Amino acid sequence: MKQVLPSFHSFEPENRLSVLRLEIDYQLMTLYDALVAEDSDKITHSKALLNEFRQEWLSLQE
Repeated sequence: MKQVLPSFHSFEPENRLSVLRLEIDYQLMTLYDALVAEDSDKITHSKALLNEFRQEWLSLQE
């Protein structure tokens, strides 16, 4: 765990992309659960976060 934590705080694009991929995967699971539960607030929140992650992903790949 101690080896993983520095990558979470790193601003190097390669490390951030790895962390961002994990955050996107987690948020997709959260969105799926919200869709199954038909929780519109959580659906909206998850979609907003995924959009932010998408924008960050695109900016890191430039």
